[in-house]
Amino acid sequence: MAIATTHGSPQFPAAANSMPPSDRETLDAAVRDLRAHADAWVGVAVPERIALVDALMRDLWASSPRWVEACLHAKGLGAQVAGEEWAIGPYTLMKALRQTRGALADIARSGAPRVPGSVTARPNGQVVARVFPQTRYDALLFTGVTGDVWMQPGITRETLAQSQALAYRDKQHAGRVALVLGAGNVSSIGPLDILYKLFVEDQVVVFKSNPVNDYLGPIFADALRALVGPGYLRLVYGGAAEGSYLCLHPDVDEIHITGSDKTYDAIVWGPGDEGAARKKIGAPLLSKRVTGELGNVSPVIVVPGPWSAGDIAYQAAHLASSLVTNAGFNCNASRVIVTHEGWGQRPELLDALRRTLAAVPPRLAYYPGAEVREQRFREAHPEAEQLGTISADGGMRPWTLIPGVSADNPDDICFTTEAFCGLFAETPLAASNAAQFLDRAVAFCNDQLWGTLNATILVHPRSLKEPAVAAALEHAQTNLRYGTVGINYWAGTAFTMGVLPWGAYPGHTAEDIQSGNGVVHNTLMFSRPQKSLLRGPWRSTPTPPWFVTRRKAAGAVFPRLTALELAPSPAKLPGILRAAITG
Repeated sequence: MAIATTHGSPQFPAAANSMPPSDRETLDAAVRDLRAHADAWVGVAVPERIALVDALMRDLWASSPRWVEACLHAKGLGAQVAGEEWAIGPYTLMKALRQTRGALADIARSGAPRVPGSVTARPNGQVVARVFPQTRYDALLFTGVTGDVWMQPGITRETLAQSQALAYRDKQHAGRVALVLGAGNVSSIGPLDILYKLFVEDQVVVFKSNPVNDYLGPIFADALRALVGPGYLRLVYGGAAEGSYLCLHPDVDEIHITGSDKTYDAIVWGPGDEGAARKKIGAPLLSKRVTGELGNVSPVIVVPGPWSAGDIAYQAAHLASSLVTNAGFNCNASRVIVTHEGWGQRPELLDALRRTLAAVPPRLAYYPGAEVREQRFREAHPEAEQLGTISADGGMRPWTLIPGVSADNPDDICFTTEAFCGLFAETPLAASNAAQFLDRAVAFCNDQLWGTLNATILVHPRSLKEPAVAAALEHAQTNLRYGTVGINYWAGTAFTMGVLPWGAYPGHTAEDIQSGNGVVHNTLMFSRPQKSLLRGPWRSTPTPPWFVTRRKAAGAVFPRLTALELAPSPAKLPGILRAAITG
């Protein structure tokens, strides 16, 4: 099985469809139906859209148990991991729907979604909007977690509201048909992308499932029937051939993809040698707008400090969780842990990480090409450590840690290629103190790691009492060229929060697309976000239920959180809090 992984995200091998591919007559009919209803969608008034969201939330709740069960079955997981599937599936979509409903209600009242927190300006004038917590429930259930959106230059506090919900300000535009090419890994990605195209960008959608998880298609058809029935959404199936046909379809106006930069290039420039030649001379095959979220070699910068034994154990579980979630088949999974070479507790942290991963049962390598990708990394790094057991047939893969990868080789596979499996590396950097280390780590991440999607920094509160470290952290937040930056909270969790824009750092061109262009989620409908900044406590109490060490809690908490988003009520809080504490 050949798989190209030379710089960037991998070109995944073809997966077998669970659903029969849609024939061309079906594809044409889907696009034709959408074209016929595109202008009608633009004309749907805000109160009617709110009613549609209400129906979507009810239907999603009814479909959620089937959704979770289907994912568990396909990924070879037992009920003990059900909480994870709730978290990255129905819960994430339900939260986005709840937030979309709130944004629409605000538009009806005042013309723009309301920013729930402060709107400030940094010393350089850059506008920052505090968007999380959105509600009192968020503040209680995510204690100490905040989310800010930094705007691109040119937005002021006075003009911020006018830059939101642009599709709702002028209903003179004609309806457009968008093709959404679904992701095969995290189950909520496709529905979230559909939601964004319809309710933020005002476009009707033809959604082609990824063959890896197209078994969810009939469930999505039920959960999203409020959009399917009136002709605003069509779901189709197939692989590369069907996707290519739709991309080139004259009645498809634009395209959004979650996947590989190689697939993006094939869409924009064309496949194979012809595409490479087109790219070289700047002659794209398509002139349509193509947006995408295309992966990342995601770093975690570990700032040296006075960590206790409890800190070591907690952050080892934190790091392990950022890899293990969804078996490592995440674009936001941590891939390179950047440490201080001279930090005396570095060996303790690595040993704790090894113990934590060794205690996590191996997962089915359900995503095509995982074994081949893993093997390429292990061939480049024979010192790679496999933590856990391999099943006799090789299907259940252990977790892999590659410690001590030298930063002196900028072409190391760990830095240039997204592993997209249960593997990450650790890279030590030399520095005379913590502040200098943080500066060097930021430069290393910006200049040597492929992609700009998300990055995380772990820094002890006592370290921040040193003015030089506090200043270095401020510079790091400013200078990291990533679409989402997490401080003491895995940046990947921003994906589940809805309100934080999710996508690459702005500025990539079609010739060098890296992690992509455009954003999704973004339920406050900002038109010019630059980056999301997520902050959390050094150690949350209780430990978050999404930590891999808290599977029982996750299984009890996330269905309840989904129910809370469906119908918020203080009466639901005791059960959620009890499950979070005792699970």
